[in-house]
Amino acid sequence: MFDFTEEEIKRYSRHIILPEIGGTGQSKLKKARVLCVGLGGLGSPVALYLAAAGIGTLGLIDMDKVDISNLQRQVIHSTKDIGRLKVESAKEKIKAINPGVTVNTYTEAISSKNVKEVIAGYDIVIDGCDNFATRYLVNDACFFAGKPNVYGSVFRFEGRASLFCKEGPCYRCMHPHPPPPGEVPSCEEAGVLGVLPGIIGVIQATEAIKHILGIGRSLKGRLLLYDALDMSFREVKIKKDRNCPLCGDNQTVKDLIDYKQFCGLK
Repeated sequence: MFDFTEEEIKRYSRHIILPEIGGTGQSKLKKARVLCVGLGGLGSPVALYLAAAGIGTLGLIDMDKVDISNLQRQVIHSTKDIGRLKVESAKEKIKAINPGVTVNTYTEAISSKNVKEVIAGYDIVIDGCDNFATRYLVNDACFFAGKPNVYGSVFRFEGRASLFCKEGPCYRCMHPHPPPPGEVPSCEEAGVLGVLPGIIGVIQATEAIKHILGIGRSLKGRLLLYDALDMSFREVKIKKDRNCPLCGDNQTVKDLIDYKQFCGLK
């Protein structure tokens, strides 16, 4: 009935015995195509757990190379990977966990010229961006393509997560426009607790899996806030903003915008 090998049935047995997943759900995961934008602190756990869960195809976007300062939080990379392209390092770890996953890698910086073409080949996008220029580009491209966008961000000891989709709200409903260059310090300047991206990244992976399976209650319309120092979660409702420049009643953002790169970008 399902296109599983005997090895796959054993590998995913703990999923398959869950009534909410079963063979049908695991088959959905196998057929799913997920794009991970960024292979840093957030993208690392996202890619690892989606691969382990049996996502059939993973797209990995990152043009950076592994630096020793990454290893405090970017757990998909190791000391021997310093100097390697992050997509190559990540692909190796993914294949080690699950050889059955198809991995597509992209090392060219995404822009308005190529993002539509890349996103078109995937069912859902995971935002593991570390800068506002890319975050707005991904949000807008997902909106125009009608693709779900699983958002996550970290700063010092605090993390946030949500899910944005075509019917709204979108990221611009919270933040209509990027902050002025220099107003928000980068993680390089402000620091980030090493375990924090792991927590938020796993939440993003969970949201992606739930969306693919069509189970549970998603973070659509909700912003999940995590405070590591207080070890607390709280939730803020996000309403679709009728004045949103992207998904509002009087749309002003009608095409993709390549914002000037800033906030810690080289």
